[in-house]
Amino acid sequence: MVGGKAAKRLGLEILGWTLVVLGLAALVLPGPGLLMLFAGLYVLSQQYEWAERKVEPVKVAAFRAAAEGVQTWPRILASFCGVLVMVAIGITWGLRPEVPGWWPIAEHWWLPGGWGTGISLIVSAAVALTLIVFSYRKFHGVENPLEVAEAAARDD
Repeated sequence: MVGGKAAKRLGLEILGWTLVVLGLAALVLPGPGLLMLFAGLYVLSQQYEWAERKVEPVKVAAFRAAAEGVQTWPRILASFCGVLVMVAIGITWGLRPEVPGWWPIAEHWWLPGGWGTGISLIVSAAVALTLIVFSYRKFHGVENPLEVAEAAARDD
Protein backbone atom coordinates (compact mmCIF):
# COMPACT_ATOMS: atom_id res chain seq x y z
CA MET A 1 0.00 0.00 0.00
CA VAL A 2 2.92 2.31 -0.77
CA GLY A 3 0.79 4.32 -3.23
CA GLY A 4 -1.78 5.17 -0.54
CA LYS A 5 0.95 6.27 1.85
CA ALA A 6 2.50 8.54 -0.76
CA ALA A 7 -0.89 10.00 -1.67
CA LYS A 8 -1.64 10.72 1.99
CA ARG A 9 1.74 12.39 2.44
CA LEU A 10 1.23 14.49 -0.70
CA GLY A 11 -2.26 15.51 0.42
CA LEU A 12 -0.99 16.53 3.88
CA GLU A 13 1.87 18.51 2.35
CA ILE A 14 -0.47 20.35 0.00
CA LEU A 15 -2.86 21.10 2.88
CA GLY A 16 -0.04 22.18 5.20
CA TRP A 17 1.67 24.47 2.70
CA THR A 18 -1.67 25.94 1.60
CA LEU A 19 -2.52 26.81 5.20
CA VAL A 20 0.95 28.29 5.78
CA VAL A 21 0.72 30.48 2.67
CA LEU A 22 -2.85 31.57 3.48
CA GLY A 23 -1.84 32.21 7.09
CA LEU A 24 1.06 34.40 6.03
CA ALA A 25 -1.23 36.30 3.66
CA ALA A 26 -3.87 36.69 6.37
CA LEU A 27 -1.32 38.30 8.67
CA VAL A 28 -1.67 41.41 6.47
CA LEU A 29 -5.07 40.73 4.88
CA PRO A 30 -8.38 40.11 6.66
CA GLY A 31 -8.45 36.69 8.22
CA PRO A 32 -7.14 34.57 11.08
CA GLY A 33 -3.47 34.59 10.06
CA LEU A 34 -1.82 33.15 13.15
CA LEU A 35 -4.45 30.44 13.43
CA MET A 36 -4.00 29.31 9.82
CA LEU A 37 -0.22 29.52 10.15
CA PHE A 38 -0.39 27.37 13.29
CA ALA A 39 -2.66 24.84 11.56
CA GLY A 40 -0.36 24.64 8.53
CA LEU A 41 2.74 24.20 10.67
CA TYR A 42 0.95 21.56 12.73
CA VAL A 43 0.13 19.56 9.58
CA LEU A 44 3.68 19.98 8.24
CA SER A 45 5.14 18.99 11.63
CA GLN A 46 3.97 15.44 10.92
CA GLN A 47 6.58 15.32 8.12
CA TYR A 48 9.24 17.89 8.98
CA GLU A 49 11.28 18.45 12.12
CA TRP A 50 11.75 22.17 11.35
CA ALA A 51 7.97 22.64 11.31
CA GLU A 52 7.63 20.78 14.59
CA ARG A 53 10.03 23.28 16.19
CA LYS A 54 7.92 26.21 14.94
CA VAL A 55 4.50 24.94 16.06
CA GLU A 56 4.76 25.84 19.75
CA PRO A 57 6.03 29.45 19.31
CA VAL A 58 3.31 30.21 16.74
CA LYS A 59 0.66 28.62 18.97
CA VAL A 60 1.80 30.74 21.94
CA ALA A 61 1.78 33.88 19.76
CA ALA A 62 -1.74 33.08 18.52
CA PHE A 63 -3.05 32.61 22.06
CA ARG A 64 -1.28 35.78 23.27
CA ALA A 65 -2.85 37.79 20.44
CA ALA A 66 -6.24 36.28 21.30
CA ALA A 67 -5.81 37.21 24.97
CA GLU A 68 -4.65 40.76 24.23
CA GLY A 69 -7.47 41.35 21.77
CA VAL A 70 -10.24 40.98 24.36
CA GLN A 71 -8.81 42.79 27.37
CA THR A 72 -10.56 46.12 26.78
CA TRP A 73 -13.98 47.01 25.41
CA PRO A 74 -12.52 49.33 22.73
CA ARG A 75 -10.49 46.40 21.36
CA ILE A 76 -13.50 44.09 21.41
CA LEU A 77 -15.67 46.74 19.74
CA ALA A 78 -13.01 47.46 17.12
CA SER A 79 -12.73 43.74 16.35
CA PHE A 80 -16.49 43.39 16.07
CA CYS A 81 -16.66 46.46 13.79
CA GLY A 82 -13.94 44.87 11.65
CA VAL A 83 -16.12 41.77 11.30
CA LEU A 84 -19.10 43.92 10.23
CA VAL A 85 -16.95 45.79 7.71
CA MET A 86 -15.69 42.49 6.23
CA VAL A 87 -19.28 41.24 5.86
CA ALA A 88 -20.34 44.52 4.23
CA ILE A 89 -17.41 44.42 1.82
CA GLY A 90 -18.14 40.75 1.02
CA ILE A 91 -21.77 41.52 0.22
CA THR A 92 -20.82 44.57 -1.83
CA TRP A 93 -18.20 42.55 -3.68
CA GLY A 94 -20.73 39.83 -4.47
CA LEU A 95 -23.40 42.23 -5.69
CA ARG A 96 -20.83 44.03 -7.87
CA PRO A 97 -22.34 47.50 -8.08
CA GLU A 98 -21.69 49.51 -11.22
CA VAL A 99 -18.21 50.85 -11.78
CA PRO A 100 -18.01 54.34 -10.27
CA GLY A 101 -16.89 57.27 -12.36
CA TRP A 102 -13.77 57.79 -10.28
CA TRP A 103 -12.43 54.27 -11.01
CA PRO A 104 -9.11 54.95 -12.80
CA ILE A 105 -8.45 51.62 -14.59
CA ALA A 106 -10.26 49.22 -16.90
CA GLU A 107 -13.79 48.23 -15.86
CA HIS A 108 -12.99 44.50 -15.71
CA TRP A 109 -10.69 45.22 -12.73
CA TRP A 110 -13.62 46.52 -10.65
CA LEU A 111 -14.29 43.97 -7.88
CA PRO A 112 -12.92 40.89 -9.69
CA GLY A 113 -14.11 37.50 -8.49
CA GLY A 114 -17.74 38.36 -7.78
CA TRP A 115 -19.47 36.14 -5.22
CA GLY A 116 -16.46 33.83 -4.92
CA THR A 117 -14.41 36.64 -3.42
CA GLY A 118 -17.40 38.03 -1.51
CA ILE A 119 -18.17 34.69 0.14
CA SER A 120 -14.53 34.20 1.11
CA LEU A 121 -14.64 37.58 2.89
CA ILE A 122 -17.89 36.65 4.65
CA VAL A 123 -16.45 33.27 5.72
CA SER A 124 -13.32 35.05 7.02
CA ALA A 125 -15.59 37.36 9.00
CA ALA A 126 -17.46 34.38 10.47
CA VAL A 127 -14.17 32.75 11.48
CA ALA A 128 -13.00 36.04 12.99
CA LEU A 129 -16.24 36.37 14.97
CA THR A 130 -15.88 32.80 16.23
CA LEU A 131 -12.32 33.57 17.35
CA ILE A 132 -13.46 36.76 19.10
CA VAL A 133 -16.12 34.83 21.00
CA PHE A 134 -13.63 32.06 21.87
CA SER A 135 -11.06 34.62 23.03
CA TYR A 136 -13.63 36.53 25.06
CA ARG A 137 -14.87 33.40 26.83
CA LYS A 138 -11.37 32.09 27.53
CA PHE A 139 -9.38 35.26 28.30
CA HIS A 140 -11.60 38.25 29.10
CA GLY A 141 -11.51 39.38 32.70
CA VAL A 142 -8.88 36.91 33.87
CA GLU A 143 -6.18 38.08 36.29
CA ASN A 144 -3.10 37.47 34.10
CA PRO A 145 -4.39 36.89 30.55
CA LEU A 146 -0.97 36.47 28.96
CA GLU A 147 0.04 33.82 31.49
CA VAL A 148 -3.29 32.09 30.96
CA ALA A 149 -2.75 32.25 27.18
CA GLU A 150 0.70 30.70 27.45
CA ALA A 151 -0.60 28.00 29.80
CA ALA A 152 -3.52 27.30 27.46
CA ALA A 153 -1.15 27.02 24.51
CA ARG A 154 0.93 24.44 26.38
CA ASP A 155 -2.17 22.49 27.50
CA ASP A 156 -3.97 22.28 24.13
